[in-house]
Amino acid sequence: MARYDFTEGNIFKQMLWFSTPILLTNLLQTSYQFIDSLWVGNLLGAQALGAVAVSGTVIFTILSFVIGVNNASLTILSQQKGKGNEEGLKNYLNAFVVTLTCLAFVLGVVGYFLARPILMMLGTPPSMVDEATLYLKINFVGILFLFGYNFIATVLRALGDSRTPLKFVCIAVLLNTVLAPLFIIQFHLGIEGAAYATLISQAFAFLYGLALIIRKKLAPFTKPSLPQKEEILLILKLGIPAGLQMMVISSGVMAIMSVVTSFGEHTVAGFGAAQRLDSLLMLPAMALGTAVSSMAGQNIGVSKWDRVHKIARYGVLYNLVIMLVVSVIIFFFAHEAVSLFTNDESAIKFGGEYLQIIAFFYPLLGINFILNGVVRASGAMIQILLLNVVSLWVLRYPLTYGLSAFFGEMGIGLGMGISFLISSIVVYFYYRYGKWKEKELFEKKRM
Repeated sequence: MARYDFTEGNIFKQMLWFSTPILLTNLLQTSYQFIDSLWVGNLLGAQALGAVAVSGTVIFTILSFVIGVNNASLTILSQQKGKGNEEGLKNYLNAFVVTLTCLAFVLGVVGYFLARPILMMLGTPPSMVDEATLYLKINFVGILFLFGYNFIATVLRALGDSRTPLKFVCIAVLLNTVLAPLFIIQFHLGIEGAAYATLISQAFAFLYGLALIIRKKLAPFTKPSLPQKEEILLILKLGIPAGLQMMVISSGVMAIMSVVTSFGEHTVAGFGAAQRLDSLLMLPAMALGTAVSSMAGQNIGVSKWDRVHKIARYGVLYNLVIMLVVSVIIFFFAHEAVSLFTNDESAIKFGGEYLQIIAFFYPLLGINFILNGVVRASGAMIQILLLNVVSLWVLRYPLTYGLSAFFGEMGIGLGMGISFLISSIVVYFYYRYGKWKEKELFEKKRM
């Protein structure tokens, strides 16, 4: 197991070796949906693929508040790690376990019973509603497993360990790869089988990860107990705006999906395939964003601001190099990539052209991940919330809606790409001139 103290040492080497396992872990996590889409699209058709795409958007939206609280845990735990405060680290771990368990249970129940109304409100084509509802409900049953293993991974990364999460996620993905075709073909469960395969695999990842972290004492977990008032207040102070931030992002994605659904089933299927690819293509930037947040958090905890800014610079440069390579590859092979998911010619045409339009905007979106990750590490969650409101609701949705009305379905890609460009400029100016560096999380905390 590799743990890093990011307050000392070569920043570039640490970033390279710390972010690579995160990238691989994220790749494996994303492959849950990727594998489902491959099997569903090829075995059950474009309509079922569209149902999975719409359901995936809803899942991300309904569960995003828990994701936000999980992101807040990275900020608090990494700063505690940087300070070397073992008691504070243990107490906040307990507080997050209790909080996340309660939130996951509530959102799981609400999401299960409101699945169909949400899909109808989104404008899901009638032919897809039944399958999408079934797929969505099964996924909500496993919400605790999904966020359980994600939280374990977050804790380990805050402590400087990005390799251990790779182990249990790898085993779970291999399990999902076997179960998905077995349930779909052998047991004749259709889209329901794909959902069950994902649920079982996520449950295994959570239980195996939990056993691993307890047996090897990788983190100071204790028997859950009622958290202290100040611990809950700090979690809510950071977690609520972080959760709202994720809801702003995911609800913006839902709004864009409502634009896509207005063009019919073929466009929905093509966009669904493109989004699966898009989720893979953005993984390097997302991994770097998580890595720089952990690294910056430890240094912010001990006020090493020179290292914080070097981390940001290295992260941006690293992102530009990697994402430019990704952009070139996807530009030339967009249609072939989309055809992996569906043989519907209209869906392939739209999905391929969409990817080609936004391909060279990917590095700009990556800058957002890096700089937002550094700012988030300081605890400036409200500021990140406002930046995402601007990005999604002031820029991305209006541009996508307006340009699609003018250029047709190709306006979807144009609107997305232009919003990436403008939002990266806005984020840079806030990083450069904003007051996020003045945040103090623990000045009232007794050590």
